[in-house]
Amino acid sequence: MTEEMNVQVNVYEVGDIVRGKVVKLEDKQVLVEVENSKQSGIIPISELSNLHIEKPSDAVAVGDEVTAKVKKVEEGKDGEEGLLILSKRAVDAERAWEDLERKFASGETFETVIKDIVKGGLVADVGVRGFIPASLVEPHYVEDFSDYKGKTLSVKVVELDREKNRVILSHRAVVEEEQARQQKELLSRLEPGQVLDGVVRRIADFGVFVDVGGFDGLVHISQLSHTRVAHPSEVVKEGDVVKVKVLAVDPENGRLSLSIKEALPGPWEGLSEKVKPGDVVTGTVKRLASFGAFVEVFPGVEGLVHVSQIANRRIGSPHEVLKEGDVVKAKVLDVNEADHRLSLSIRALLEEEAAAPAEDYSQYTRTSETRGFQLGEVIGEQLKKLK
Repeated sequence: MTEEMNVQVNVYEVGDIVRGKVVKLEDKQVLVEVENSKQSGIIPISELSNLHIEKPSDAVAVGDEVTAKVKKVEEGKDGEEGLLILSKRAVDAERAWEDLERKFASGETFETVIKDIVKGGLVADVGVRGFIPASLVEPHYVEDFSDYKGKTLSVKVVELDREKNRVILSHRAVVEEEQARQQKELLSRLEPGQVLDGVVRRIADFGVFVDVGGFDGLVHISQLSHTRVAHPSEVVKEGDVVKVKVLAVDPENGRLSLSIKEALPGPWEGLSEKVKPGDVVTGTVKRLASFGAFVEVFPGVEGLVHVSQIANRRIGSPHEVLKEGDVVKAKVLDVNEADHRLSLSIRALLEEEAAAPAEDYSQYTRTSETRGFQLGEVIGEQLKKLK
């Protein structure tokens, strides 16, 4: 170390860290003007970056300020100071490892530019070579990574081994963390009873998953319809837009229970406008109990035929006359829409049918008695009509 004209002039040795300015780019190296030194420096292309580059301009430009480590000092000629062989890569790596170790310990998210696409994933420059395996690029499968080169991605360090020079990054972890945050925020705003619009994303045997603004909630098969459903595909298909009612919210476990059935008008709604006492309806016997039979007359609407209203004779049990699946006609006795009660009678129709011929016959009898006609005359008239 010497001093000239009050300016400190340094003579550097192997291992020293120097600062300088890039003054020229050549095919395989960069010329550097070293600060406060008569020594000139060059950085071979192999020492410019921790990534593979084709030409020096891929890493630096003329005028750039660089910090580098002295790798070798070549002897000068005719008393000149020796030429410094420098490594920018060594300094970048040292700083990078310290920074990466800190980020790995804290779980920090940071941005990096994708420099190359290789077999099995992406390569990023994080001061050293960082690798993003294909499985850690996105939460979903990506077939073609060609669009990722030059793209800036937010990443986390998920594996670090300085001895093996191994740095594994993950963009998927960042995306999933953000999705989890958004989902938790969404769930915190939801309350049981809310009715939302959603999109059917996936169908399973036990129900369907409906996206309600970034979170998939489950509609159990029992909550798809007011009628029995054998498989969810009978009611919906993927991509359908549906209305759902929130049944339960569990932000801690990330669960949302929904119902399509509860968001639909109930099967009893408006029933009093559809049927009235005295109407005759057709239905299917769904269940038999000791006190009567339940007959479905509309989807989701079952009326009760009391055991005393099943037959026009006394029976001990509905099973003596009916079985599940029978299609029957019944007369409406009473409609109670508010309490979901519908009273039916099969006996009333049977009695009406039985009374009809007797009434016709008595009509003929009364006519013969009051007007003096004989029964034979009436029958004779009918025969003439047939001829």
